[in-house]
Amino acid sequence: MAQAAFAPEPEPEPEPEPQHTEPSFDVLRWHDEPWTAQLALDLLPETNGPKVEVLSGSVIVTPHAGYDHQDAELDLAYLLKQAARRAKLWLYLETNIVSGQDLFIPDIVILDAPGGGRTTMNIGHAVLLGEIVSPGNRRKDIIDRPREYAAVGVPFFLRVDLRNRVPTIALYELTEGEYRPVAAAAAGTRFVMREPFEFSIDPADLLGEEALPEATDGEG
Repeated sequence: MAQAAFAPEPEPEPEPEPQHTEPSFDVLRWHDEPWTAQLALDLLPETNGPKVEVLSGSVIVTPHAGYDHQDAELDLAYLLKQAARRAKLWLYLETNIVSGQDLFIPDIVILDAPGGGRTTMNIGHAVLLGEIVSPGNRRKDIIDRPREYAAVGVPFFLRVDLRNRVPTIALYELTEGEYRPVAAAAAGTRFVMREPFEFSIDPADLLGEEALPEATDGEG
């Protein structure tokens, strides 16, 4: 009796990669290659919600900071912007700054060229980058970000700390590859800087309303 010919089992067809017709955060679930600034800009949607940054091949998603942070950021930016424009510099809040393969979104961005009509600006245009320290990101705002900005030559770094609701402001200038303090003040005294433009403020002016008792947090 003739034996049936051996028929190998067919190779399974590879699963197609997910197709995304428009940017979506779903891509974070299946993209397992190192991220770059350009990939994030191409594949992830623009958002007014959490910050989406890229550092050393990883995507970092950060929710909005608290109300004191937002209050201080808006008030400081309003005053700083007027002083910056007099020096022919441009100030923006939480905008995309590309540094090689990394994507940063500093709280305060002061550039030597306008960013009008653009989605990103190269970090080479940054004259000053500023961070308002958030309780959950103290290491990032105090140690990591200034180190990263210094490494690529950003001339000035501004840090605002709202710890215990007593605002402090410190300005650092890049000197021999490291940031060195050139001006600092706490609430009740005057912060005065001369470079990259003249500006002064009492840090106490950055916070307005008194904090509610903790028991009422989250209530409308």
